[in-house]
Amino acid sequence: MPGTLYLIPNTLGQNETASPAAALAAVIPQEVQALTARLDYFIAENAKTTRAFLKLIDAAQSLAKPLQEIQIAELNVNTASAALPALLAPLLAGQDAGLISEAGVPAVADPGANLVRLAHAQGIQVRPLVGPSSLLLAVMSSGLNGQSFAFNGYLPTDAEQRSKRIKALELRSRQEQQTQLFIETPYRNSAFLEALASACQPGTLICVATDLTLATETIRTQTAAKWKAALAAGKHPDFHKKPTVFLFLAQ
Repeated sequence: MPGTLYLIPNTLGQNETASPAAALAAVIPQEVQALTARLDYFIAENAKTTRAFLKLIDAAQSLAKPLQEIQIAELNVNTASAALPALLAPLLAGQDAGLISEAGVPAVADPGANLVRLAHAQGIQVRPLVGPSSLLLAVMSSGLNGQSFAFNGYLPTDAEQRSKRIKALELRSRQEQQTQLFIETPYRNSAFLEALASACQPGTLICVATDLTLATETIRTQTAAKWKAALAAGKHPDFHKKPTVFLFLAQ
């Protein structure tokens, strides 16, 4: 029988105000920690951050094997499709494995989705585990439409193309009353918010959700007009180089 592919949630960042065990327990259920601790094969977006996560698990639950004996294979945006079958070979031989993203839940806004699709095609059982999703947390806390929403990933970096894309999505948002979600490379957060505030209609609601689940978490929803005025006055959110989810809903 093939092994099971467990989709293991990671933390969304380091919480400096709590002990490692307390910070982990706040976002990762004990049952998920215990299951993770018994695995010795992981497929990860980033091996370094996965080792750091497993050290937290080890402190809380004690890993079944020493960390240096645990196998971690990388799967990221540079992984070729032809390499995916080899990642699943241990599962086809009967070994369980954990799929871990760099932050949050795997296979959502994450290259792990391709591996999950192949696992289904090869008859491997897939089990998603409970943990923090920055996208869902942002929708929950935004006050925008949680009945209909779409994640658009990254928008073009070219200013003109980005503006056209924002306006097209704003039109869709207005017509369908659909919340639109985006992420950006953290050092470009300010430029992205400026682009949203400038391209959107004044009454469009824009939410900025930063450092979700961390002590430095901030969430703010207001109209594009208010964001534009605040930015013009030099009042930028404290989100430079911090993971942020952007959302808007056209009125």
